Amino acid sequence: MADQEEFVRSVEDGIRLLKRIYFGKDRAVAPQKQQMTTEKAKLESSYIPTSPMMYAVIENPAMVDNPDIPSYQPHVHGKCYPPALIPLQMNEISVMADCYYDTAFVTVKGSWRLHCIMTCKSCDCRIAVAMGEQGSILGVEVELPSKSYSTKLVAEDDEKETKTIAKIEDGRFLKPHIFTITIPEIDGGTYISVTLRWSQKLLYRDGQFTLSIPYSFPEYVTPAGKKITKKENIKFNVNCGPGIEVSSKAISHPFKELEDEDEDGKSGLFYDANVFNWSSSDVVITYKISSPNYHGSVLLQSPEQHDTDQRKMFSCYLFPGALECKKVFRKEVIFLVDISGSMKGKPIDDTKQALSAALSKLDSEDLFNIIAFNSEEFLFSSSLEVATKEAIDNATQWIDMNFIPGDGTSILNPLKQAIGMFSNGGESMPIVFLITDGAVEDERQICEFMKNHLTQNRTMCPRLYTFGIGLFCNHYFLRTLAMMSRGHYDAAMDVESLEVRLERLFSRASSVILANIAFENLDGLEELEARVKQQIEILTAQAWFTEKKDLEQKIAKMSTQNAVISQYTRMALVQTERVKVIKPTAKRKVYSADEKIEERLVQKTVLLHSLGFGFGNLIATIENIPPGAIDTEDEPAEIIAKATSNCCGKLCGLCCCCSCCIRTFSTMNHQCAIALSQCLAALGCLVCFACCKYCCCEGHK
Repeated sequence: MADQEEFVRSVEDGIRLLKRIYFGKDRAVAPQKQQMTTEKAKLESSYIPTSPMMYAVIENPAMVDNPDIPSYQPHVHGKCYPPALIPLQMNEISVMADCYYDTAFVTVKGSWRLHCIMTCKSCDCRIAVAMGEQGSILGVEVELPSKSYSTKLVAEDDEKETKTIAKIEDGRFLKPHIFTITIPEIDGGTYISVTLRWSQKLLYRDGQFTLSIPYSFPEYVTPAGKKITKKENIKFNVNCGPGIEVSSKAISHPFKELEDEDEDGKSGLFYDANVFNWSSSDVVITYKISSPNYHGSVLLQSPEQHDTDQRKMFSCYLFPGALECKKVFRKEVIFLVDISGSMKGKPIDDTKQALSAALSKLDSEDLFNIIAFNSEEFLFSSSLEVATKEAIDNATQWIDMNFIPGDGTSILNPLKQAIGMFSNGGESMPIVFLITDGAVEDERQICEFMKNHLTQNRTMCPRLYTFGIGLFCNHYFLRTLAMMSRGHYDAAMDVESLEVRLERLFSRASSVILANIAFENLDGLEELEARVKQQIEILTAQAWFTEKKDLEQKIAKMSTQNAVISQYTRMALVQTERVKVIKPTAKRKVYSADEKIEERLVQKTVLLHSLGFGFGNLIATIENIPPGAIDTEDEPAEIIAKATSNCCGKLCGLCCCCSCCIRTFSTMNHQCAIALSQCLAALGCLVCFACCKYCCCEGHK
């Protein structure tokens, strides 16, 4: 949450700095104005990226100017802290999406210009990659006139890589679906070509897939100048295998069908247009699998020539079709809900809303119960209840009265209670929904208990649908429980998406029409592996549970080969620069005009911070810290840096005044405060009227 607020504040400062730039007398070349709103929440949300974006990172506002038309700028003292972010103007954009089953691989190519920095100056530029459903960044490539940048994944323990560590803001997730990375030192006026690649999930419902790609650009990325047409290009391909008819439909843009896609199971759409303003709506495309019955297929693929793994691959899928009269399993459902102190506020409120919606959708023949837990257990009923209207109404009232956050988190005892309530009959499907935002010390013990129970009780195997909230819970523990029991795992990394994702998980469990699917005639198959991203997630859960180092090494190797983020690899930014070197034609020290000039490629690698979720945070759980609310307090030295780094407070909306320094000194011991004040006084910082006249000291006269 703190990162998002800081990002929004930085963009606001950047928009404010744009007022310094002179674009000429003609009003047609005036900068685009952001539409204002009286609602602060809507205004702030408009600065969160909803499309691929690029920003100039401004620490020194004095360098902000039009690189084409230098103008007189009043001198500005101090720096921006945190740095302001000026959205760059975008000149062209193209999107390619290839869909395979439930996954889309998206490639975006765009061109931006550093239009707000003097030609004699340079600054860092930050790229924001807004991805779709369960997006996973695959790579970023940047081309500049004299150098280029690209990302790659390296193993955590790879000694060949440089140990240079980037600043934390140079590569991280602003939100679970927004990845940001900083490219250093780009000259003012430079045109920047960027290629972004990521994968994302498609939503599936009633035989229909939906792809939604973030593609809503704010007005202020439109180049300032006389209105000229700009080209947008979007291409969409889907492959569902032979013998399957695919019918595609575009919702957001006027797509046309590709004429060269004549193979079975393939479909394609394209959109190519000249526009004055960039798109203000996401790319949304749906397609149906035209079959009324269950159907499936197997696809075969040979390995690429340079792939280290030369095994042949196959992929099998099964679609339920579009039957209107589907019969789902009768269910016995127990909701196991964490009501520890960290769930206070929006997490528990959204969970209550989603749980009430799930109860209302139970069939009259289903059975249910609710167990809330923190350090204790609170049961709605001592046994399973029939899902009558009266029982559901009583359960809803019970939720409102008993979902009161308290200290502690204990999962094993309530899980044992839940499993003990199921009947031994085979006519219904037993399901446990486990919802938590914390980590516990006995997670492996819980997995062992579940493993032994499933082995000993083959007639009654409850499916665990696990749901993690935030980054403090151990998502690989929750995934392990789901895999063991043939259930499903999902998560809301940010609280904003909790209710929607939780309702989606409830809906998935309520619509099971096929279970315990088995393959015959696979006796000769030595091992079976899933698709790369899913396989890495499954193996990581196994590595956490078994604590096997060889599995960790296998995951790291798969991650680096396929550019899929894992817990055991880190992303690195590789800079490739073309350097001119004089090569003498003879062995002599004095150079002449006959000497040859060669270009050499020099590479530099910088490791970014880990992008994995981690394996939970016990301390945050014990201290009942809400998901996403952790924010370390600034050290006195950091407070001084913040207070004295921005004397242009009226320009960037920040404050630096004598009272700020006094409050900061009060947090230090006397010796440190005296020494630091003497140092600053010697430098003339505390008595510089030229600086202080720009800050709020005037208000203290």
